[in-house]
Amino acid sequence: MATYAVGDIQGCYRELMALLETVGFSHKTDQLWCVGDIVARGPDSADAIRFFYENEHSVHTVLGNHDLNLVAVLLGHRKAKRNDKLSGILTASEKLDWVDWLRSQPLMQQLNPSTVISHAGIYPWWSVEEAQTYADEVSAVLNNNDFEDFIKSMFSNKPSKWDSSLSGFDRYRFIVNAFTRMRYCHPNAELDLTRKDDPNQHSSQDDLQPWFNFWSGSDYRLLFGHWAALMGNTHRQDILALDTGCVWGQYMTLYDLSNDKFYYQNAFSA
Repeated sequence: MATYAVGDIQGCYRELMALLETVGFSHKTDQLWCVGDIVARGPDSADAIRFFYENEHSVHTVLGNHDLNLVAVLLGHRKAKRNDKLSGILTASEKLDWVDWLRSQPLMQQLNPSTVISHAGIYPWWSVEEAQTYADEVSAVLNNNDFEDFIKSMFSNKPSKWDSSLSGFDRYRFIVNAFTRMRYCHPNAELDLTRKDDPNQHSSQDDLQPWFNFWSGSDYRLLFGHWAALMGNTHRQDILALDTGCVWGQYMTLYDLSNDKFYYQNAFSA
């Protein structure tokens, strides 16, 4: 039995299938976890989400920002972005089933005793244990009957700094942003949700740092996606970046947790 983690799919269904064929993935014995963002700007988002939905005993995901955006779009609370190729989903007969399935997915998951996965990472001023508690808080909200009230209020950059006294939608919004949108942080623990570039392009005097530069370490290896500009490079052995920009014409990365081996699939031409 093997457990694999794959980077952002973003509708690049053919590349995912090619990777699973490369490793001889078995739905009977193996498990696959995605770092989130199953859907969005690739050509086959409907095929991608259908594959996960129909194989949920062996294929899993944590929630990414594009997955949560899709929930809001399908419920009529946001308009689909022009660059998000969601037409196949918007017209699918299963779309409301997919909403219920997506909102039941976690923000963070422990894959084995020493490995956890989330979409954007873990807010570096939390411990892994605290992060799991906060992720579970939001999961409970998303699975409530009145979850749409939170979905409607979810899309904002504020608050930008964690405070344990935060409550209600402000608290849940920060947790969601930390797990699904975070890239850079300030030394004062504030998130900066506007920057997406490669950290190597920064001035040495810029106080913005990738979130993982503030991570003090733990007994866990952290797997995340979301940040294609990194191209897998965190300069750390305990934090693995799996989004390698397949949807932008680069390649998709699959990681085998059982033997610490990586597999790559170049993006197919359109």
